[in-house]
Amino acid sequence: FYLRRTVNVDKLLSIRSELNQELVTQDVKLSINDFIIKAAAKALQDNKSCNSVWAGDRILRFKQADIAVAVAIEDGLITPVLKNASLKSLTDISKEMKNLASKARTKKLLPEEYIGGSFSISNLGMMGVESFDAIINPPQASILAVGATCKKPLINQSGEVYIANVMSLSLSADHRVIDGATGAVFLGAIAENLANPFKLLL
Repeated sequence: FYLRRTVNVDKLLSIRSELNQELVTQDVKLSINDFIIKAAAKALQDNKSCNSVWAGDRILRFKQADIAVAVAIEDGLITPVLKNASLKSLTDISKEMKNLASKARTKKLLPEEYIGGSFSISNLGMMGVESFDAIINPPQASILAVGATCKKPLINQSGEVYIANVMSLSLSADHRVIDGATGAVFLGAIAENLANPFKLLL
């Protein structure tokens, strides 16, 4: 089944810009995807029943958040796995992800670098795709599809219209492992982490 929502990422873009100014001397540039990985990893730790896979006749739950990230390569797609992502800083995630993506594109990934993972992220935002639904990568039970960040009109609590940077999120989930309400809470946690990125710096 599929769950969809949008999130205001104004704070995320602002913090990312500030952090990247500070990280110039370290030759590190945080991407939006780095924040998404960290937000998903934290949400998996806070919603442990979603950190699971379908093992044919039973559910296997994991303690650490190993996140597979879709990388487009010349002849298809591969999902290198960022292990224990919830315990890594944004800087560590950025460095490791850039290394894995580079190895993926040059076909130098080792099997242990792309096998496993309890959750996947597929981001087509950089290609201008505003929203889409991703296909689950078995035996995983869910995958997050991330669309492009676009400026859209929103209405605040006072009824005033303002313009914000909005990102679309879509969670594809296997109902044998994750039910609708659980998936909604999980997706909400990811969105909350992205809307309030200070949580990802703690």
